[in-house]
Amino acid sequence: VPARDVRVIEPAPAKPAPPASKPSLLEIVKQRKTVIVELDPPRDLDIEKFMQGSKALQDAHVDAITMADNSLAVTRMSNLALGYLVQDKLGARPLIHIACRDRNMIGTQSHLMGLHALGIDHVLAVTGDPAKFGDLPGSSSVYDLTSFEIIRMIKQLNEGIAFSGKPLKQKANFVVGAAFNPNVKHLDKAVQRLERKIEAGADYIMTQPVYDAKLIEQIYEATKHLDIPVFIGIAPLASGGNAEYLHNEVPGIRLSDEVRARMDGLKGPEGRAMGVEIAKELLDAAMPYFNGIYLMTPFLAYEMCVDLTKYVWEKSNRHDFHLYPLSK
Repeated sequence: VPARDVRVIEPAPAKPAPPASKPSLLEIVKQRKTVIVELDPPRDLDIEKFMQGSKALQDAHVDAITMADNSLAVTRMSNLALGYLVQDKLGARPLIHIACRDRNMIGTQSHLMGLHALGIDHVLAVTGDPAKFGDLPGSSSVYDLTSFEIIRMIKQLNEGIAFSGKPLKQKANFVVGAAFNPNVKHLDKAVQRLERKIEAGADYIMTQPVYDAKLIEQIYEATKHLDIPVFIGIAPLASGGNAEYLHNEVPGIRLSDEVRARMDGLKGPEGRAMGVEIAKELLDAAMPYFNGIYLMTPFLAYEMCVDLTKYVWEKSNRHDFHLYPLSK
């Protein structure tokens, strides 16, 4: 994707970004297993359960709490606001998704400038599902920027230059992630697309959830030549209905026949228990290949991801939490 034509004004030297208070995820994942957990912002105005879940995940020593940007085009509370709350109230690291769908170039840069002001420097650039599939199907899908362009332009902010080319007086310090869907027929073509995102400036990769141990190994073989970390996506299933919905209705997600059969007809505590059991098996398959683990919480059932996070720490024999977030 070609870069947008912008008029670059020669700026006075921009001030460097304020120093980070913690090592970045890029530094941490080079040294040990690293867990980031997605927790969906609420669809209403009540944040109590979201904050309870964030606190439980922080107590389980996750390395970041990541928040989608109106995933599946369903209206949710601002992830910028919630990211600030988990950072300010809990001391957790927020990782904010930014969808190309919802904001034009003006709104996107404004959003990023606000994140910078709040000290939130880890982001994930995503295209975003079209608005017609969400709860407000009559709303516009903006797509002023592609995921390639938004990555490139975020890295431009790190040089202290606005989307327009004007100087910003200070450099940002964003660490930018790229989304990767390995649940495709031609994995090699998906990796080629991913390589273009890396050329645009992506610093790390977060995958869609994977439900097949063999595919996890194939992803490793297909991406091991890349020089940026991959966070493999694992989303515990809550019920048989949840499994069928993800498989049949959600773009970019595909469940194996075995997983669907094991979840068939299960719901409630029984369904969640089986979902966690399957997720632990997938973690067993992933951890020999990937330091980066990306867990996705279903329906704010954060206890499932707390359990899985503790499982990662147990399997990796990590006991250095007093040195959080990184051993010196």
